[in-house]
Amino acid sequence: MISLVKKNEKGVLYMDKSLDIGQIVTGIYKTGKYIGEITNVRPSQYVVRVLAVLKHPDQGDLHNPKEADVAFFHERRALAYREQTNIPNVYVKPYDGEIPTYENSLKQALKQQYSELDADNSFWAKKSMEMLRNLEKDYFKG
Repeated sequence: MISLVKKNEKGVLYMDKSLDIGQIVTGIYKTGKYIGEITNVRPSQYVVRVLAVLKHPDQGDLHNPKEADVAFFHERRALAYREQTNIPNVYVKPYDGEIPTYENSLKQALKQQYSELDADNSFWAKKSMEMLRNLEKDYFKG
């Protein structure tokens, strides 16, 4: 890990703890959270290769969270195994735990999402569960 002392726009010194290529991290992308490996470092983001899912993305419109009465209720898939994505630096943190298999982690993330939605009796939760059931069929077909 590279640590550099930098100045922000107000002239205040701070420690910049950059992460390295090959490092295992967690990253938040849209409303999902993943375990992955850094494959590239850019000035304001890391390229992360997905290895496991910690939180399945929320369903629906990102700009109107938890609202079902929107023009288009989006289906939000989890990022695929080994898919690479750009994640802003502030959403990437070092990870040193065990890395579950992608399939097991996706099943666990879906189970957790179902549990949270089941406790929410809203129209948005019902619509989200319907979307997740369709996604689950697609994820685990064959």
